Amino acid sequence: MLTNRRTWQSFDEMRKAAQEGDPAAQCYLGICYQTGQGVQQDYQEAVRWFRRAADQNDASAQCYLGFCYQSGQGVPQEYGQAAKWFREAAEQGDPAAQFNLGVLYETGQGVPQNYAEAVKWYHEAAEQGEPQAQFNLGVFYETGQVVPQNYEEAVKWYRLAAEQECAPAQCNLGLCYETGRGVPQDVRLAVRWFIRAARQGDKTAQHNLGVYYATLEAAEHATGEGEAESQVAGEGGRGL
Repeated sequence: MLTNRRTWQSFDEMRKAAQEGDPAAQCYLGICYQTGQGVQQDYQEAVRWFRRAADQNDASAQCYLGFCYQSGQGVPQEYGQAAKWFREAAEQGDPAAQFNLGVLYETGQGVPQNYAEAVKWYHEAAEQGEPQAQFNLGVFYETGQVVPQNYEEAVKWYRLAAEQECAPAQCNLGLCYETGRGVPQDVRLAVRWFIRAARQGDKTAQHNLGVYYATLEAAEHATGEGEAESQVAGEGGRGL
């Protein structure tokens, strides 16, 4: 979420800047408290600094504050507040906030469930390279929910996310290659993407790989038996 942010020579310099009202420093200090980087982890203190920066219209801080409300980290879980802060940041173009706001619209948490709004925000984030948004957008195009079903468009977004190591996108891209949806059918490429997703622990990809190798082994076994039977039949024929 942090892009084009200034850097400080030391933690103390950054803290001083935060105390003097620099919103970028306040946001970064909030992250330090959230993660326990350089200070003792303290979610409530993180929220305090995120809020100070968010009130100055810092988009990254607004997104982090939204996440705190979404997860109940340092504040009581409150999806309405999460949606409020995600929207503030999303309207400033923050891709993580756009994705998170899309999730809230898809699930109906903190806002009325609205798939069209979800797709709108996923698209905004996906265009900026947010991999989870790219994956979710691909799912909408593959299923034809809200948007016209378009396998080629689904593959486009899956591929962009997959190349950023988004495991579910790698798995779904593999399935597209396996079935020939949106791309020419290519089992080798399907297996390649399944392997990349499986290495990240994707259960569906691991299952698909297991099925592929079991099928391959069965086919090789059947071929071997067939060749053996042919050989026996041939030897029998020569013996007559």
